[in-house]
Amino acid sequence: MKTIIIGLGNPGEQYKNTRHNVGFMAIDKFAEINNFPDFNLQKKANALVAENENIILAKPQTFMNESGKAVRQITKPYTLNPKPLLVVVHDDIDLPVGKIKVVQERGSAGHKGVESIIQNIGNDGLIRIRIGIGGAKDVEAMDIVLKKFSETEQKVMDEVIEKTAEAIKCLIDNGLEKTMNEYNG
Repeated sequence: MKTIIIGLGNPGEQYKNTRHNVGFMAIDKFAEINNFPDFNLQKKANALVAENENIILAKPQTFMNESGKAVRQITKPYTLNPKPLLVVVHDDIDLPVGKIKVVQERGSAGHKGVESIIQNIGNDGLIRIRIGIGGAKDVEAMDIVLKKFSETEQKVMDEVIEKTAEAIKCLIDNGLEKTMNEYNG
């Protein structure tokens, strides 16, 4: 069975190390640890893609709010049975910095990238790995998601990105239930 792992973020140098781009960071780390080939632009999907025999890694280049368009193009060839395992890795302002949570078939909770994906391909079987980027309850999301991490937060995030790459591997090797039990702390 094919596995498609989508890391969400925004393209461009100005967004490279912002909180909104932790999905890209996690996918990059997973690719590095598992010796994937370099990412190449797949023009039709407007995404950077790296793949091996069973796994497709993708980083949509559509900007966060339009991620679903790229995901629809990436998943289109694999919509028949068996349906691929589809995993979306993204930032979550509602989780504290340093926490990850694996969920399945949940609503977007206001995350525009996830909302776009659900609108474009639905939510059936959709697994998400949410990476906490923290945020005060009374602060606008845009004031948080485009900021870089503090030096202290970055040290925590480096560990979380590594942990997220391990969670992706666990999900592929051992399934959803074991991954949720192991990584939802």
